[in-house]
Amino acid sequence: MALIVQKFGGTSVRDAQRIDNVANIVTTAYKGGNDVIVVVSAQGDTTDDLIAKAAEVNQRPSKREMDMLLSSGEQISAALLAMAIERMGYPVVSLLGWQAGFDTTSDYGNARIKKIDTSRVRKELDKRRIVVITGFQGVNRYGDMTTLGRGGSDTSAVAMAAAMHADLCQIYTDVDGVYTADPRRIPGAKKLDSITYDEMLELATLGAQVLHNRSVEMAKKYNIELEVLSSLTGAKGTIVKEDNSVEQMLLSGVAKDDNIARISIIGVPDKPGLAYKIFSKLSSKGTNVDIILQSIGRNGTKDISFTVEKDRMEDTIELLKEYTEKLGATSLVADDNVSKVSIVGAGMETHPGVAAEMFEALFSRNVNIQMISTSEIKISVLVHKADSDRAVEAIHSKFFEN
Repeated sequence: MALIVQKFGGTSVRDAQRIDNVANIVTTAYKGGNDVIVVVSAQGDTTDDLIAKAAEVNQRPSKREMDMLLSSGEQISAALLAMAIERMGYPVVSLLGWQAGFDTTSDYGNARIKKIDTSRVRKELDKRRIVVITGFQGVNRYGDMTTLGRGGSDTSAVAMAAAMHADLCQIYTDVDGVYTADPRRIPGAKKLDSITYDEMLELATLGAQVLHNRSVEMAKKYNIELEVLSSLTGAKGTIVKEDNSVEQMLLSGVAKDDNIARISIIGVPDKPGLAYKIFSKLSSKGTNVDIILQSIGRNGTKDISFTVEKDRMEDTIELLKEYTEKLGATSLVADDNVSKVSIVGAGMETHPGVAAEMFEALFSRNVNIQMISTSEIKISVLVHKADSDRAVEAIHSKFFEN
């Protein structure tokens, strides 16, 4: 008998028919003699609908109240799935995040899991019940509901798998695995049989929407083998694991991230310590900075450009506006009409020339590069948003279709 954690995304539980399909998948695993824990997301576009409802009554609601609102979506999914399983004659119980023991930080809207008290879940499993848990949510030390950020149900599932020492963690989505690019946009995208944690983490961080990046980070930390597969086709999925060297490809995939903005601080005095002051200020407010470019200006000045998540752009501008004036900078410029396009592969480290070929592919489609960032296993470029789809197509065609 094994302990299996299964996570189902919003499209998998979108309506009654899809919920019945998920119930069949869950009960099939249960009938095999396994203990089964299920983590669910909100149905379809529920989260977006709730955000729109909030905007109708308050354009700037508090993050605490948004978490109270948004956490309701997963509660609906969990209860409906439990009802479907119940109708089929199987013992089941649905639990909210706090009932399942998820203790989080108080960063409303983007909380982190501090620990999981698994006692309630273990008691339910001992009664041979299927346990259905709301993903994406937990409770903080004040007893308030918190949410883990977009895609947080993946992280909930992996965290529960780690806490319970599960034998398998399956992430069911609307695609049947991890592809070299988004198969809904790139017809020539190829499904990978397996991929390393590091490659998957880069792809998830760089915009691939198959897995939440924090879930991959946690899976790597606790060595949880993940299987990404479709709830609709029943086809074999992609395994995310530590070592993929036997079947290692040079490159694993291309990703695009539209949720990004570029901020430039113009005319910063060319003095030691000013970059530290700027980025420590951002860090103190929890703002993640990605690509950074510093260029030499004129008359003893320099320009510093960097990227942040688009929804943090206004807050970042507000934070830096007065501060940069104190530093003696000339101006602050922001642009959210940009996209980050990246190529990822563990084999890049030992294969020279990947960057040159990538830039050649972009040049062949007349795509201009604004900024560049590299690491051992990825190359990212910032391009105009209107060029982003063309950039992905060019890079994918260059490396995966020829």
